[in-house]
Amino acid sequence: MSGSNMGDWFGTGSRGPGQGRPGAGLWEAMDQLRGMFEQKVGPTRMGRGDVRAAVLALLAEKPMHGYQIIQEIDERSGGSWKPSPGSVYPTLQLLTDEGLVSAEESNGRKTYSLTDEGRQEAEATGDRSAPWETPGSKEGARAALPKAGIDLAQAVAQVGRTGSADQVSQAVDVLDEARRKLYSILAQD
Repeated sequence: MSGSNMGDWFGTGSRGPGQGRPGAGLWEAMDQLRGMFEQKVGPTRMGRGDVRAAVLALLAEKPMHGYQIIQEIDERSGGSWKPSPGSVYPTLQLLTDEGLVSAEESNGRKTYSLTDEGRQEAEATGDRSAPWETPGSKEGARAALPKAGIDLAQAVAQVGRTGSADQVSQAVDVLDEARRKLYSILAQD
């Protein structure tokens, strides 16, 4: 981000797409950054065993209907894993067939809860992490990285649009330092 191209980022350079429009180059850079994150971060595909474990873990907390289970997994995984109805509902049916889950219908909607056997099964696996917390899934910090990058890009854009020349210079220094720190994190391995 440092160097002679910095003027182009804020649309003040004499060449490139930012010419004539303040901040246009920065907005294009933000769009490019957002596009990179959106391409690389998407829903994680988990196995049927993970769906089963997630359903048991959630139902151990309270009875839920299928849509609530899907939404809860999505929320707890930070948006990195949203199982499809095509994986959750067959899993619920299988757990019902196994006698681990019971379904009660009310107002056209089935609410699922654990049976005594299901509660024992959930407690037996209770010492393991929930599937949305496993190191192999894109959860927690990994899911937060794209959002943090986009939030940072938006702050940079705001400084570029409304900051004074001194504030822009300070922002460049902060970004250069952040870039160096990020690479030093990777170098630790």
